[in-house]
Amino acid sequence: MAVLNVDPSFFVHDVLVAFVAKGFPGVAGGSASGKTTVCEMIIEQLHDQRIVLVSQESFYYNLSKEEMARVHEYNFDHPDAFDTEKLLSCMEDLKSGLAVNIPNYDFKTHKNILPARKVNPSDVIILEGILVFHDPRVRELMNMKIFVDTDADIRLARRIRRDTVDKSRDIRTVLDQYSKFVKPAFEDFILPTKKYADIIIPRGGDNHVAVDLIVQHICAKLGQHDLCKIYSNLYVIQSTFQIRGMHTLIRDANTTKHDFIFYSDRLIRLVVEHGLGHLPFKEKQVITPTGSVYTGVEFCKRLCGISVIRSGESMENALRACCKGIKIGKILIHREGDNGQQLIYHNLPKDISDRHVLLLDPILGTGNSAVQAISLLLQKGVQEANIIFLNLISAPQGVHVVCKKFPRIKIVTSEIDYGLNEDFRVIPGMGEFGDRYFGTDDD
Repeated sequence: MAVLNVDPSFFVHDVLVAFVAKGFPGVAGGSASGKTTVCEMIIEQLHDQRIVLVSQESFYYNLSKEEMARVHEYNFDHPDAFDTEKLLSCMEDLKSGLAVNIPNYDFKTHKNILPARKVNPSDVIILEGILVFHDPRVRELMNMKIFVDTDADIRLARRIRRDTVDKSRDIRTVLDQYSKFVKPAFEDFILPTKKYADIIIPRGGDNHVAVDLIVQHICAKLGQHDLCKIYSNLYVIQSTFQIRGMHTLIRDANTTKHDFIFYSDRLIRLVVEHGLGHLPFKEKQVITPTGSVYTGVEFCKRLCGISVIRSGESMENALRACCKGIKIGKILIHREGDNGQQLIYHNLPKDISDRHVLLLDPILGTGNSAVQAISLLLQKGVQEANIIFLNLISAPQGVHVVCKKFPRIKIVTSEIDYGLNEDFRVIPGMGEFGDRYFGTDDD
């Protein structure tokens, strides 16, 4: 029988909201208790693109020559073995929305090596390690604290197997280190921090029921982006590792033009398909080749696309592939300075007022261009509720502007970024989308 010990106040205070905001769940427990396995199981089941795992082991101090000469006498399980000040600084920077460089600790040389691991701010940054609950300053940053509680004999057996097989250590050395350092450190420093845990998972990664229960509650919070809770007309397509991987490629400044176009087209197709799912349908019955009756739906026929020149033109092929013979109009909006917009040109279907409109623009930044385009459509008689705005990435500022001004339109996007920089560019973003897609950038 699986056991999941939960502090009742944990759910009363809704600490799991940490997994939606920029929260810091901590996962502690003894050496070889299964902490990393539990973290990996949570991440794998969530299929979420904004979760990063940070290990306390990355913050070991570099050993001096004297310490290296007597490395078998060095206590790696003592709080003083970790550079807690650096760990605290990194966590605070991440909480402030800053990217950080996590040390890359080499366990052969017992020193940090280059390059460091760059970690961007994420919805969730899970900090795991034997002593992550030890320092109250680090502990206070956490929105949720999980203690992985595994029997001492099992932990010892796992450690022997890991150190003898993976690290080619002599079993006598492993047992000597365990008795001198690991076991005393667990009893003196690690086990006492169990009292700070919100959740205790017995048997670690073997306790699938306990992990599943945690994941179920996390999923309830991660099911929608924070902004989706504010605006019911905002839809972010469900993220998968596949989608996250394509975003990684198109956001990489070193990605070739060919790959940028290929993976952008794939993502655009997903956004278009999702957007079409928000159009009205009629029930329709058809006769199958077996002579059976199938009850399905019929697509909305009064439909058109409007692309915001020129980036929006990159989305036209995907729309044509999904909607045979669809009419597509154009809107050109000129950027004046950093934040102003001016409508320059438009060519729209004459009967656009009678149609549902898919507005195409891959980037929603300040929202000013979108406001100009939507305002024009409304002037031409399009019903606000008949407009679906499709884009690849959105900045929260733009979402606020568009959704507040036009609460009845629908916005469909594949990812919401962190915000805008001083030049009103989406960050982390993907640069000038039109230049990269059509090959007119400086390179």
